[in-house]
Amino acid sequence: MKKTEVYEHFKPEERQFVDRASEWVVHAGEYHEVKLTDFLDPRQCFILESLANRHSDVGLRIDGGYEGAERCRALLAPDYRELDQEPMRMKVLSITSGDQKFVALQHGDYLGAILGLGLKRDKIGDIHVHEDGCHVVVAEEIADYLDLHLRQVHRVGVMTEIIELSALREANAELQLMDFTVASLRLDGIASDAFRLSRSKIIVPIKAGRCRVNWKTEEDPSTPLKAGDIVALQGFGRFKVLETDGVTKKGRLRIKIGKFV
Repeated sequence: MKKTEVYEHFKPEERQFVDRASEWVVHAGEYHEVKLTDFLDPRQCFILESLANRHSDVGLRIDGGYEGAERCRALLAPDYRELDQEPMRMKVLSITSGDQKFVALQHGDYLGAILGLGLKRDKIGDIHVHEDGCHVVVAEEIADYLDLHLRQVHRVGVMTEIIELSALREANAELQLMDFTVASLRLDGIASDAFRLSRSKIIVPIKAGRCRVNWKTEEDPSTPLKAGDIVALQGFGRFKVLETDGVTKKGRLRIKIGKFV
């Protein structure tokens, strides 16, 4: 299939990743190469899986260290290899502290501290925040570096330890439930209520490419949302559309969302 035909299925800003992923697939299927990627977001995993499915000689394994992982590493290889037995090279960085302030630390605090050490987001998988610390799935090749250098998270002193994936403590995402009514299911209208911003202010970051719907950049404020959609607005947070049922007497739509906290 020609590149132009492949591009038709994806957004223009995704073409760079599509090119990389296509190269991985071709090298695995035609040159018998094995490729272990860095961590990919769900949208990138979808793109890679779509491309791999077009090539009958390619095997693909996607794994984030536990069932239901959001960020995953992908392993591509010729289809004759047993990928279930191949190492995915992931570890867990356990972060703890005896400081009482520790309970206030959030997902962004941990991620910011890790990236502040000069590491790329691609090397970091899911982050599981607990009251007494945090478990971070990381690429094996950076685990020792993090264990040696991560000593502070948002001005709180921390201790670290590298543990195996089998010891990972998963944290269920906490959702702050919100119910409201909207005139339509437009992205800008729902996001405006979710983040308590005026419609005019919410449109600016959306049109600037700072909004993702299901991990796909969305710049059209009028895009309709549906139950199950996950919306992320850079600098403001994320929410999930839980229900879009019911109409009020005035004809407005009842909607329930869950904001990730």
